Formats: sequence, structure tokens, C-alpha cells
Amino acid sequence: MQAKVRQAGFTLVELVISILIINVAVAGVMLLYATVLRSSANPLIDRQARAIAEAYLDEILQLPIDDPGGGPEGGNRSLFDNVDDYAGLSEAPTDQTGTAMANLGAYAVQVTVSNSTNIGPGGLQPAAGRSRRVDVRVDHSAGLGVVLSGYRVQP
Repeated sequence: MQAKVRQAGFTLVELVISILIINVAVAGVMLLYATVLRSSANPLIDRQARAIAEAYLDEILQLPIDDPGGGPEGGNRSLFDNVDDYAGLSEAPTDQTGTAMANLGAYAVQVTVSNSTNIGPGGLQPAAGRSRRVDVRVDHSAGLGVVLSGYRVQP
């Protein structure tokens, strides 16, 4: 007596269905991979924008509120001698002398200076006219941007 031997393998239908399932899975992974690649520069842009904003904020907040020179100095940052001189500043990133910074042309810096009456969560109230809130906004041409704020209080 002969035993029936069953053949092992896949049918054509099973093979086609498995290929379709694998293709759908690979397409999903490739879509995810493309999304990650497209946004991989975002952290770099964000870090660079924060560094630019911090540099401007540090530069501004080290100056006094009172104007020792007697008036606004115009657009030349090297002559700015008080916090209020920076109000309305809008430029591509430059150093303090106005020299454009290499490879940062895609960024734009805007500075807003305003009187501040309440500072911080405790609501510190300095004397009238003796404090300023400084907002530095740095935008990138890719649509990303950051805003850093700081306070300058003068006794």
C-alpha cells in the first residue's frame, strides 16, 4: 500500500496575496521614512534660530534703560546705547557692527521693546518707566520661528 504524499508549497493565489501585503507594508514604511527625512532639518533650524535670538537678547539686556547718548541712534546697531534703541529693529542676522553673518540669510530678526508693569509670576511691579520687556522673534524662510522674551529692570 502506498501512502499519499501531499506536496508542500504555495499556490499562485497565495503568492499574489502575500506580495500585495508586503507591498502595502513597504509603502507605509517608505511614507514614514520620507516624512522623517523631510522634517529632519527642523531641529537644526530651531536650534539655530534660538541661538540667534539668545545672542540678540543678551546684547540688548546688558544695556541700560536710560539713554546716555540723548536720543535714538538710528539703524546703526554699533551706536545703540540703551534698550529702547532696539525697538522696531528688523533685519537679517548681523553682528553688533552690522556685518552680515555667513549662511544665515534665510533667517529674519524682529525686536519689540515695550514698557512692562508686571514682571514674572509674582507680579513684581517696578517703578513706572523703569522696566522693559524685550521680545526677539527669529523666523526662518521654511516657516519655522522662535520668540524669546526677557526683562530689563533698572532701579
